Amino acid sequence: MPVDTLPEEEAPPRAGSTAYREFLADREDLLRHKWLMSERSGRDVGLEAALFDWVDHHRATMRKQRTRQA
Repeated sequence: MPVDTLPEEEAPPRAGSTAYREFLADREDLLRHKWLMSERSGRDVGLEAALFDWVDHHRATMRKQRTRQA
């Protein structure tokens, strides 16, 4: 069950905080990036490779886009 759908008493501390929501959005973007990289290469590129590529090339842009949408 996703964390954001847990009953309040089961949700992690500070689940509604801005930092936690930002973490969840970053995690979703990273996993999507990993999937796209893996599809392009025809193999699982691994989380570490996807993370380094995402941080180096995409994280700042993704965060700016999210803040504009909010």
